[in-house]
Amino acid sequence: MSELSYAKGESTPALLEDTIGVTLAKTAAAHPDSMALIDAAADDGAGRQWTYAEFHAQVRALAAGLRRLGMVPGDRLALWAPNRWEWVMTQFAAAEAGVVLVVLNPSYRRHEVAYALNQSGASVALSATAFRDSAYAQMLDDVRAEVPELRTVILFESPEFDELLVPPTESELDELAAAAATLRAEDPINIQYTSGTTGNPKGVTLSHRNIGNNGYLVGELLEYTADDSICTPVPYYHCFGMVMANLAATSHGATMVIPAPAFDPAATLAAVEKYRCTSLYGVPTMFIAELALLDSGRTFDLSSLRTGIMAGSTCPESVMRRVLDEMHMSQVSICYGMTETSPVSTQTRMDDPLELRVGTVGRVGPHLEIQVVDPATGEQLPRGEAGELCTRGYSVMLGYRNDPVKTAEAITDDGWMRTGDLAVMGDDGYVRITGRIKDLVIRGGENIYPREVEEFLYTHPDIVDAQVIGVPDEKYGEELMVWVQLREGAAPMTAESLREFATGSISRHKIPKYVHIVDSFPMTVTGKVRKVEMREQAIDLLGLEP
Repeated sequence: MSELSYAKGESTPALLEDTIGVTLAKTAAAHPDSMALIDAAADDGAGRQWTYAEFHAQVRALAAGLRRLGMVPGDRLALWAPNRWEWVMTQFAAAEAGVVLVVLNPSYRRHEVAYALNQSGASVALSATAFRDSAYAQMLDDVRAEVPELRTVILFESPEFDELLVPPTESELDELAAAAATLRAEDPINIQYTSGTTGNPKGVTLSHRNIGNNGYLVGELLEYTADDSICTPVPYYHCFGMVMANLAATSHGATMVIPAPAFDPAATLAAVEKYRCTSLYGVPTMFIAELALLDSGRTFDLSSLRTGIMAGSTCPESVMRRVLDEMHMSQVSICYGMTETSPVSTQTRMDDPLELRVGTVGRVGPHLEIQVVDPATGEQLPRGEAGELCTRGYSVMLGYRNDPVKTAEAITDDGWMRTGDLAVMGDDGYVRITGRIKDLVIRGGENIYPREVEEFLYTHPDIVDAQVIGVPDEKYGEELMVWVQLREGAAPMTAESLREFATGSISRHKIPKYVHIVDSFPMTVTGKVRKVEMREQAIDLLGLEP
C-alpha cells in the first residue's frame, strides 16, 4: 500500500505563548528605534511614520482610550475602514486592551454591516467617514436603530478619535496593565466574517494564540528580521493583511508599509521604491497589474525586494518567472489557507524550485498537521489521490460565533478543520489544490476538476488567465465554460479555436464547450474569483435554464 496523505510540520521554532500585546511590547523593547509603521498615503501623500517605541506608545494610548469608553476585556469593537494607519493602531490597541476586534469588509453595505454588528454584539465602532462610494458614517447612522448593542460610533476623522489618542495618565496605564495581566493567549481577539456565498456570513472567532503564531511562523519561513519592510497592498480586514503582514512584522521587528488605502499598482511599486521594501504581498492579479505597469514603460527601482507572499489563486508560470526575475523576488513564497485556520496551513519555502511555486501550495507549516481524506468517510487517502484537505493544530479557530452547529460541521471531534478544498498530496508532501468540492463539475457522470483544465489552458500563448465553471446542460447535466483574459493584441478566441488547440492534449470531455472573453473576473476584495457569481451570469449570457 502506498503512503497515506498525511504530513506533520516541524516542531521548531517554539510556539509563542504570549498575547499579541506582550509580543509587541517585547519587540518595541528590543527594537525601539526601528521603523514600525509607514502610511505612504497619509496626510495627502506626505506619509506618516512611527518607530516601534512611538508605535507602542500610541497603541497603549488608544488602548487606554478604549477603556475610557467603558470597554473591558471580551467586549467587541467593530472596525470599518480601508487600509490606513488608524486601522493598524486599532488592531493592536484592541489586543492590548483584550477587546475582541470585529473586522468589517470595506465593501459592506447597509444590510451586511447591520448583520455583522448584531451577530458580533459590537458595542463600539471605529470607522472611516467614507471611502470611494461607501458612506460609512451615513450607513452606521442608518442602522443604529437596528443594532441595539451599538452604543458608540467614533469616526477616524473626528475630534473624538483624537481624544482617544491623548497620552494616558499613570493611573490609566496601571489599569491597562492590570487588565492585560488577566489575558491569556487562548482568549478570543478577532472575529472575521467569511464571504458568505451561501446564506449569511459566519463569524470566525480567532485567539491571540491562533493568529499571533500564524503571523510569527509565516515570518520565520520568510526569514524576517528588523531589517525587513513589508509592502502590503492586500486588505487589512482579511488575514492576509492583518496576520500574514502585520503580525509577521511585529513579531520580528520588521516595518509595515501601507502603499494606499486600496490596491493601486503604481502606488504599490512607488512605495516599494521609496521605502526600499524587501517584501511585497499580493494575489496573482495584483502582480499581473504591476507587471503590466512595467510593460507600459513606467520604471521603478525594485532592487530592494527579495521575498513576499503570493496567495489567493494559482499563479501562471509566465507571471511567476517575471516576478522572480524582473521584480527581484527570488524568495517569493506561495501560501494556502483559510480564515478558519488563521489563515496559513501550507507554504512553499524560499529555496523551492519554480515548479513547486507554480504547481503547488507548498508543504505543511510548523506545528501543524494536514491530511487528504475521502470527503464522505473521512478516511485518509493514498498520496496522489484527490480528496478533501484538512488541517489540525494551533491555527484552528475557536469556532463560529454563536453557531455550535456550523462549528461542529466544520471541525471534527478529533480537531481536524475541514477546508472544503480538493487537494492532492505528492510523495514529497507538497500539496496541489485541485478545486473546491462545490466547484466540481459532473459532466455525463465524469468528474471534472476545473483547476486541472485551467492549468492546461495557461499553456495557451494568448491566455493571460482562465477560470472554468460548470453550466447547466440538458444532455450531460453540466457542461464546461471558460472565461478567459487574453493578452493585448491577441486574436479573438472562439470555442472552435480553443477546441482545436486542446484536442489531443486533454480529454475531449474536459474541453470547454463555451468561451467567454473578459477583461476581469468577479472577485472578492481578497482576490478570490467568485465562481458562484460567474455561474449566475453565465446562465443569463447563454440563455440557459438553471
